[in-house]
Amino acid sequence: MGEHNEFGKKGEELAVEHLVKSGYHIIHRNYRYLKAEIDVIAQKDEVLAIVEVKSRKSDFWQHIAEIITEKKIKLLVKAANQYVISRNLDIEVRFDVIIVLGENGNYEIDHIENAFYHF
Repeated sequence: MGEHNEFGKKGEELAVEHLVKSGYHIIHRNYRYLKAEIDVIAQKDEVLAIVEVKSRKSDFWQHIAEIITEKKIKLLVKAANQYVISRNLDIEVRFDVIIVLGENGNYEIDHIENAFYHF
């Protein structure tokens, strides 16, 4: 596995740790539907969080619209709809982004709830 993939996996692990510490229950990781992949599906209270994780080695900050394209959002929505329908869930669904910045054991985590409403 390439260094980029390893760094991405580390970012996902850190994001999951953050979610658990914040009171979320991890329901599913790397859920795939057609061409979409949801990094993390987590629940806190009566909210199902569909979480996209982005990892960056530097402190270079990009606007959320530059990180997650409209096409990616559409794929995430389709996958989330399929997940909810296939499990017959009646729950509020929210789309979050967790950005992990840093390297060499020094990481900063930014959890943006309702991320797609921020741009």
